[in-house]
Order: sequence, then C-alpha cells, then structure tokens
Amino acid sequence: MKKVLVLGASGGMGYALVMELASRGIEVIAFARNKEKLDELFGHMSLVTTVSGDIFIIESLMKAATGVDSIFHAANIPYSQWHVKLRQLVSNIIKVSEAQSTKLIFADSIYSYGRKPNELVREDSPKYPHTVKGKLRLENEQLIKQSTVPTLIAHFPDFYGPHASNTLLHFTLNPVAKNKKTRFIGDPTIAREFIYTPDGAKALVNLALTEKAYHQNWNIPAYDVITGEEIIKILREELNYEKKVSIVTKGMIQFLGLFSKNMREVVEMFYLNEEPVILSGEKYEAEIGRLPKTPYKDGIIATINQIKQQQI
Repeated sequence: MKKVLVLGASGGMGYALVMELASRGIEVIAFARNKEKLDELFGHMSLVTTVSGDIFIIESLMKAATGVDSIFHAANIPYSQWHVKLRQLVSNIIKVSEAQSTKLIFADSIYSYGRKPNELVREDSPKYPHTVKGKLRLENEQLIKQSTVPTLIAHFPDFYGPHASNTLLHFTLNPVAKNKKTRFIGDPTIAREFIYTPDGAKALVNLALTEKAYHQNWNIPAYDVITGEEIIKILREELNYEKKVSIVTKGMIQFLGLFSKNMREVVEMFYLNEEPVILSGEKYEAEIGRLPKTPYKDGIIATINQIKQQQI
C-alpha cells in the first residue's frame, strides 16, 4: 500500500485514518467537501494532499482516486438523506474502485446486526435488522459483495475522539470542554461501547495491510463497555467538572422530532441506548493480533483537550 484515498477525511474516523496512514509513511489523498477544513487539518503534512469534492459526483470521485491503490470509505451523510442517497454513495464508490482497480476498505456501523440482546456479536452472527437504517446498511453490504472489488468491511460501535463531532459522546463532551452544563443521551446505567477513533483507525489499517483480510467482515470493538454514570465519574474526577449533567430520554428525542426531521430519524436508532450491540474482537485478535485499546479515561481526556485547542 503506497497511495490511498480517504473519503470523509474531515470526519472523526476519516481524520484518524489520515493520521494513522501518514504515520506509516503512506501517501494519502484526503477527500471531503470543505477544502478549508481539510487544509486546516492536514495542510502541514507532506504526505497528505487535500482534495475537495462531492462524493455524489462520480467524475469528482474518479479524479481523486486516480493513481491510488486503496480507497478507505469513512464518509457519512445525515440520517435524513439515507433513504435517497446512501445507495448512490456506495454505488459511486464501487464504480470508482472497479474503474481504478483499487481495494476498498469500508468502515461500517453496527446497524445491520439488528437487535442482539445479551449476545456478544461475532462476524458470523445473523443479521436481521429491524430498522430502516439497518436494512439500508445491509443492502449496501450486499451490493459491495456482489461487486468485483477486493473489499473488507469493518463494523464499529459508536465513535468518539478528535474531530468526531457528529457523535453521541461529542454531544456530551463538547459542553464539558467549554465548562458548560451538559447532557448524556440514554439511560446512564446501561453499559455500551464507544470506540476511540485512533484505535479504530489503527485496527482498520492493520486489516488493510493484511491480504487475507479482504473478502471478509470484521468486528472492531471498543476498549470495553462503559455506562454513562462511569463517563460522568471520569469527568468529575479527572477534569474536576462540576456542572450539571442532564439525561436525554427517548421521549425527549421524540418531542424534538415533532420539529426536526433529523431528530425524528434519531428516534429509530435509540434502541442502541437501551439494548446495546456489543462486538466480539475474537476473530481480529486470533488472525491479526491484539486490538488497539485506549482506556476510556485517556481517550476522553484527549478528546476534550482537542476540543479545547480547537477553541483557541
């Protein structure tokens, strides 16, 4: 792997992937919509070329992919656009990968697994998604597997980390970094997974550099499970955070959905706060090696420090 394209490079996982790939001496084309943001993030890095473009304009994508040997897909779009645009997004990536004869490394969510109460989810666990978004994710996975592109699909729990702003934990951590009152989404007594994006990027690049990893699905779990109460305790004890933390319930999200299309879409996925999907990393550790795992305390502190630096 000498030169790669990272789609969604300005997002949480995209940013972490660019940083991880460049740290290994791999040339990176960082692709996203906002050129100014890309240059701010990566303009100082000699191995990174920033390219702005629209992932839905195939000519733009094709040009960015010229000369690369692998494409890392970490781009995402708002929930409200999934119904009409998600399939097109994946179709464009497949077409470009086929035309440029690249490998495809696909960062995916846990949505396609559906409900898995009290079950440690492995790669061979059956996928019976009960939500529209889960069904769309599974359809896209099937679309990829029907193509001729050498692909590996990695399932991740919810992200948190530097520049991972469109996430549940960022919703909590961003006000903390500003020493303001904050809110936690979901029942704070229920343990679930949040993966630190630099850990996820390391694991995904390890897979991408392993030839036998292609034409397979992989689960990349977090350090461990953690409750909202434990997260709040870290904020209190490690950061001396003393402001109020309110709890956002499903009913509150449903009420906001009366006024916001995006919030209506969030309601559908709220089950993950009540019945968390917990991934097994057994396959990865048996075939690739030890999973990168940053303790929550360290990851949360690093994330908040990055938010503070961004405010300066």
